[in-house]
Amino acid sequence: MRVMVLVKANPESEAGQLPDEALFREMSSYNEQLAKAGVLLAADGLHPSSRGKRVRFEQDSSTVIDGPFAETKELVAGYWVWQVSSMEEAVEWLRRAPFRAGEVEIRPVQEPEDFEGLSPDLIESERALREQVGGS
Repeated sequence: MRVMVLVKANPESEAGQLPDEALFREMSSYNEQLAKAGVLLAADGLHPSSRGKRVRFEQDSSTVIDGPFAETKELVAGYWVWQVSSMEEAVEWLRRAPFRAGEVEIRPVQEPEDFEGLSPDLIESERALREQVGGS
């Protein structure tokens, strides 16, 4: 199963403060362990919300909202995509991360076969598209 691991933002990440070199080295080492184990599919940190935008859709219109966004606890500062055998395995990997504070969320990625009621040809089309762009 694939999971997305969402690292929540904090005041430091929203201020654009990068981790110090020691923590960066720890995180690099951790990411290397994930990669060697075949778990790591993708990983990135995100710029603060002050550099982002939101688009709100209502009926037939959309509105662009410039960052920063107020609720830091609801923002994402970075993410991983992992291939694991179970949610329990994902939790075990996350417990090894070099975090000292904060909150991280793990959520399963929806796969084409999760969409019950879709026609087999639509499921196959979605699967083919994911393979074309490098997804699982």
